[in-house]
Amino acid sequence: VKVPDVEFFVNLGDWPLEKRKPPEKLHPIFSWCGSNDTRDIVMPTYDLTEVSLDMMSVQANTGPPWEQKNETAFWRGRDSRKERLELVKLSRAQPHLLDAAFTNFFFFKHDEALYGPLVKHVSFFDFFKFKYQVNVDGTVAAYRLPYLLAGDSVVLKQDSPYYEHFYSNLQPWQHYIPFRSDLSDLLDKIRWAREHDQEEYARLQVTEAKVREGMERVGQPKDDLFPCNCHRSKV
Repeated sequence: VKVPDVEFFVNLGDWPLEKRKPPEKLHPIFSWCGSNDTRDIVMPTYDLTEVSLDMMSVQANTGPPWEQKNETAFWRGRDSRKERLELVKLSRAQPHLLDAAFTNFFFFKHDEALYGPLVKHVSFFDFFKFKYQVNVDGTVAAYRLPYLLAGDSVVLKQDSPYYEHFYSNLQPWQHYIPFRSDLSDLLDKIRWAREHDQEEYARLQVTEAKVREGMERVGQPKDDLFPCNCHRSKV
């Protein structure tokens, strides 16, 4: 393919920008996220290209065996969308089904008294101590999704107009359990997953293998990798 002499634009913000439609001339804008009403060229996110959270580390830290994982659905994050406020409300109403809490307030600081208090940050690896991971949009698509898919937990994903570069390869009920954008059926989907525990575990094994295809399993260093041989005097 021969590309003419043309300038490309890289959008460093979250939201996709190109809203023109053919036959209007479209700007060649590269963005980390696309949406149903925009025409940006979607590229891998900075998380995947800069490897701020290593995919290889995720696949080596998937928590305890399935039978020992907590059956509660899990979510942690900040208040970057109203649906996330609703998620915390659902958690308070049904804590035996859903454990969702904010680690930071920014967009809805005036509501912190209603949806707080804040909880401590949880290591991403500790997410996989839970069988079910809830993926809800932030300002745009939640960029944690590829890491959740690589882990050893079942993902429940919100219906969304936003997408990352790989979403076209995903199939609902194959790679994740879908739920409505307004979260109105989320608790029912969690109940369904728990009632079909072994079926979901079997499906997860197939999905996880496909997500990790081409990856090399990387073990994590042990604490004794750099042993201390110094001779300290007793106090």
